[in-house]
Amino acid sequence: MKFKLLILVILFFHQAFGQNVAPKTMEWSINGDIRKALVYIPSSAKTKATPIIFAYHGHGGTMENMFKTRSFDKIWPEAIFICPQGLNTPGILTDPEGNKAGWVMTDQSNNNRDLLFFDAMLKTLRADYKIDNSRIYVTGHSNGGGFTYLLWATRGDEFAAFAPTATAAMKLVNKMKPKPAFHLMGETDPLVKPWLQKLTYNAVLKMNGCSQEGLKLDSNMTLYKGKDGNDVIIFIHSGGHQYPKNANEPIVNFFKSHAKK
Repeated sequence: MKFKLLILVILFFHQAFGQNVAPKTMEWSINGDIRKALVYIPSSAKTKATPIIFAYHGHGGTMENMFKTRSFDKIWPEAIFICPQGLNTPGILTDPEGNKAGWVMTDQSNNNRDLLFFDAMLKTLRADYKIDNSRIYVTGHSNGGGFTYLLWATRGDEFAAFAPTATAAMKLVNKMKPKPAFHLMGETDPLVKPWLQKLTYNAVLKMNGCSQEGLKLDSNMTLYKGKDGNDVIIFIHSGGHQYPKNANEPIVNFFKSHAKK
């Protein structure tokens, strides 16, 4: 009896809190290159409307590290969590030889390889699963954050909200439409200078018609209410270029609170 009771308890928690679904590596062929992404897909994705979070690593990063450090699959297990892998790419601030993986920061070079990669990933997920098209999100760090802004400028209509971290993208702002945004910055970032990041997020605040006075949410976050629900959260931490782990839940919570109208 005790054994049967234990099995029933395990089944209850299994159903109540979802399954431990391992991520899988998916592949696409883009302009002759095999592109990969590490993907967590909830078991309910074929039957229930499912959000998607795309997460782009920084220059020199990997899809595995991005998946591990963000842990969005644990915070929002009902959402698809996809971490693409970049190709070797010359960096804007480091690695000019292009010996490390990254993302092309323009839609005018490299045959749009990374934007086409995004298009292919989204097309596959829509074909194979029941996607909630009002809840597609993207975040990225450093070079991946810059690519997040590029997606906003070139594929903005696909997304409900954006969360770029440790990056700047002033050249892209005039190509963007108002959308909810979460920008994270380190006060002592030695790589992407804080003044450049401030120029970027101040331009986003203006574009979104945000209130001049923000509401302090905690020691890191300030919320600026935007026109038509296009709110902006600025997350400022005392560190440098690194990504703080305490940003994971706030980013997911921000995504959860915004759906595309």
